[in-house]
Amino acid sequence: MKIKKRLIAMAVAMLLVTGVCAGFAQNAAAANAPGEVIYIDPANEKVPLAATPTASTVLTPTAPGTKVSKNQKAVIDYSNTGDGYIMIKYLQPTTKQLRVLVKGPSGTQYQYSLNQNGDYDVFPLSDGNGNYTVGVYEQIEGSKFSTSNSTTISVTLTDQFAPFLRPNQFVNFNSNSAVVAKAAELVKGKTTLTDKVSSVYNYLISNFTYDRQLAADVKPGYVPDVDSVLEKKKGICFDYAAVMAAMLRSQGIPTRLVIGYAGEAYHAWIDVYSSETGWINNVIYFDGKDWKLMDPTFASTSKQSAEFLKLVGDGTSYKARFLY
Repeated sequence: MKIKKRLIAMAVAMLLVTGVCAGFAQNAAAANAPGEVIYIDPANEKVPLAATPTASTVLTPTAPGTKVSKNQKAVIDYSNTGDGYIMIKYLQPTTKQLRVLVKGPSGTQYQYSLNQNGDYDVFPLSDGNGNYTVGVYEQIEGSKFSTSNSTTISVTLTDQFAPFLRPNQFVNFNSNSAVVAKAAELVKGKTTLTDKVSSVYNYLISNFTYDRQLAADVKPGYVPDVDSVLEKKKGICFDYAAVMAAMLRSQGIPTRLVIGYAGEAYHAWIDVYSSETGWINNVIYFDGKDWKLMDPTFASTSKQSAEFLKLVGDGTSYKARFLY
């Protein structure tokens, strides 16, 4: 019981900014025909902003082209669905906004921005096994988008952790990333999950500060640059969560970046998997009497004040909406 409590105590929650979480729509459609016009609600592109309320194991995504949906505008490479991701790139030069919609078997639809430079972006299949509808869209004007390519794919994951061990658009790192090197430094000599998570967690809450200027200026479509955030040691909750998720994943620790609500605040945090206890949701803090939910962004901002612990309470104010 003591070990279990200790593991739970080290769980790990992180925040995102109230704003662009890369936008997430809810009602998905079936695969759209090329040229078909749809409307994408810009209001769904919120960024989580809430300021309050040892060798690495880097698994590198690839696009081998063995299973693709391709036309003149976009290619959707779903060769590695078993590993929990797809890769998409736009083939035609454009200055228009690009969007990717991924609807999983639960019916939850994830909305992302897609880069305009012709490079692949990685998108997680975080909704488990089943059929996914994937669409690529180019802006016509405002919230009006034209379908560039879409397909339906059947996904059987090699294991439930596959999407939460690899880089993706929001948790974007590779073997040369500074966050990977820092993670290796932080966990050196540590052998238990609890100690590794604790070391990364304590580093972030002790050294990072909340970027209020970015929170005020952030635009929809914002995606964390984890190495830049690490260098500045400053960011919004989305940045905190992405950096910590990247560090832990690089050490082979299954980590979910979660976007949802902490009370009224649109927020981001992380869940960590323990072989002894399963998924540990959010961070649990022992105040000498009770176990309290602790979110790393809130923790670094509030310095674990009594007001902070009262706000966080027993975790019931946290409502997950999306997993990455």
